[in-house]
Amino acid sequence: MHRRNILATALAATGALLAAGGRSARAEAREGAKAVYHLSDLDKAAFVLGNIGHHLEGAGGPEQVTIALVVHGAALRAFHAGAASPETVRKVAALAKADVKLNACVHSMRGQNVTLKDLLPGFAVAEKGGVVLIAELQGQGYAYLRP
Repeated sequence: MHRRNILATALAATGALLAAGGRSARAEAREGAKAVYHLSDLDKAAFVLGNIGHHLEGAGGPEQVTIALVVHGAALRAFHAGAASPETVRKVAALAKADVKLNACVHSMRGQNVTLKDLLPGFAVAEKGGVVLIAELQGQGYAYLRP
């Protein structure tokens, strides 16, 4: 009788460890799902915003993936509040609401003589520069995407 209790206890403990390991693996997968989109071409701005929207949808929503957008160079002009298309305004607002990290290169901002208040809402300044931020995010495990 004593052996049965030991065996039952061992089996229950093994099952609990396996179940906990599965939960841990799922949590790690969710935490590990990170991507940084690199945008520097003005003519690709709408395409990249669409890709990010599809990425969020395909991943199962913003709870399942962390996405950052880093914009520099000519592409930053697409996000000037006074010149942005209504579609860009709508997409940026939706991405900001979905917790996509929107980053504008400080050097591009200076070159275009704009401040954060001149850009669409939701942007933050990449203080060290866009490419430095991209490299830092890659070091943190973000997948690099340049559509």
